[in-house]
Amino acid sequence: MFHEWGFLITEMVMLIILAALLGLIAGWIIWGRSGDAGSARAELDACRAGLRDRDARIGKLESTLEAARAEAQAAEKAAMEAAAEVVAVAEAVEADHGAHPVHGGGAGEGRKPATLAAPRDGKADDLKQIKGIGPKLEALCHRLGFYHFDQIAGWSADEIAWVDANLEGFKGRVSRDGWVGQARVLAAGDSTAFARRVRDGEVYE
Repeated sequence: MFHEWGFLITEMVMLIILAALLGLIAGWIIWGRSGDAGSARAELDACRAGLRDRDARIGKLESTLEAARAEAQAAEKAAMEAAAEVVAVAEAVEADHGAHPVHGGGAGEGRKPATLAAPRDGKADDLKQIKGIGPKLEALCHRLGFYHFDQIAGWSADEIAWVDANLEGFKGRVSRDGWVGQARVLAAGDSTAFARRVRDGEVYE
């Protein structure tokens, strides 16, 4: 009887040891798989973060490219406007010179244009929008009785000669800078690139 009990106890101990070993093996397998899953999840998160960073960089580069395109288009437009203004002024100067040479004689040359005692409605045009007329020349034009674009735009060759001869310290500037051609554009309600720069405060403070 004790022999049978001993056998049973031995068998139970063996079963317990076997169960413990199986538990250890199962735990090791489960732990190992859990570690692999965690590592895989970490790698996946890193990949996702890398993709997000890549998308952010691509978006930033696209924004920079779009801004550069806009700046290039603005620069091209400004260059075209400046070129058009140069051509217009050159044509006006050539037309004025063709109609009459630049005179360097006295105040008796030509015929004096019609003048005004004061600007219409008390408000003069901004003559500085005509390229070649700065603040000093504008003040001189006012003293001579010229306040508006349409006055200058209507000058004949003889009248231009008179003004050229009577601009003390600035003789010949009407012809040389093509005032009449520019004034015709401004009097018609149109504008030039130079006039826009003056209105925007980029030329005179």
